[in-house]
Amino acid sequence: MGTGTQRVIDLPDLVAVELAGAHDRILRALEERLEIDVHLRGNRLTLSGDPERVRAAKVVIGELSQLVGRGEALGEAAIEAVAIGVEDSEPLAEMRDDVLLTHRRRQVSPRTAGQKRYTDAIRGHTITFGIGPAGTGKTYLAVALAAAALRAGEVSRVILSRPAVEAGERLGFLPGDLSEKVDPYIRPLFDALYDMIDAEQVEAMLARGQIEIAPLAFMRGRTLNDAFVILDEAQNTSAEQMKMFLTRLGYGSKMVITGDATQVDLPAGSRSGLHEAPRVLADVPGIAFINLGKRDVVRHRLVQGIVAAYERDETADGPPG
Repeated sequence: MGTGTQRVIDLPDLVAVELAGAHDRILRALEERLEIDVHLRGNRLTLSGDPERVRAAKVVIGELSQLVGRGEALGEAAIEAVAIGVEDSEPLAEMRDDVLLTHRRRQVSPRTAGQKRYTDAIRGHTITFGIGPAGTGKTYLAVALAAAALRAGEVSRVILSRPAVEAGERLGFLPGDLSEKVDPYIRPLFDALYDMIDAEQVEAMLARGQIEIAPLAFMRGRTLNDAFVILDEAQNTSAEQMKMFLTRLGYGSKMVITGDATQVDLPAGSRSGLHEAPRVLADVPGIAFINLGKRDVVRHRLVQGIVAAYERDETADGPPG
């Protein structure tokens, strides 16, 4: 790496300790992500490299310092989120101030500009579609807002739903009772829920009907009042199923539909309800469509590269069926 410009930053003790991390792991992650040389000696951090990158890195260090000041531990995910925010002129600290839910002193907040638009849309609309690749927080943030709404008494129940079409299996052919049949499909939603509500409380809420698992196939004929309803993996709904689900909406309810339009598991020739919805419903008031992209992926940085590579390949081969 070059040494065209050098900046020295004196850090508070706590920030210096966090940046050092175990075996300088955080410093090495900073170097890789920011493409500059990073050296820490005591409380003095030295940034060396391309002038523009060094200037951006100084802002990133400032944002990371604010996170540490808020009691957050640093890791590669935080570095990635902050770096993206700086590159997009969307300071992460402002997004972190938008706390969706606090559980066991852990705060859930949007981490990217796209995620902030998504959570704002959910708050401001009756129905919100969150469309984007894996790792963009579509489901996790929706569950956080659902848990917060239930805790605040804004709704009386949370309903979690997914279509059961993965691997070509149907509920009737899977072993076990309904709960056991549905568990593999709903498990990702529960994983998010357990991050935000204690397991004992989740079990009690399930028993009282405050949290409900509802396979999409079992939605027909219902009217969902006073509920926060999440339909996950919506790319695997047919156009007819999507219409059926949306028309379950009752008074005092909110719906969030999430999915990745590039990962359709429906039989060849079937129309995905997630593909059809933006075209059919674009002019209906009260419905928001938020598209999240690789810049909103908050998993390992390599996931962004994987998403981008598949996007390039799909663009070259034409849209998925």
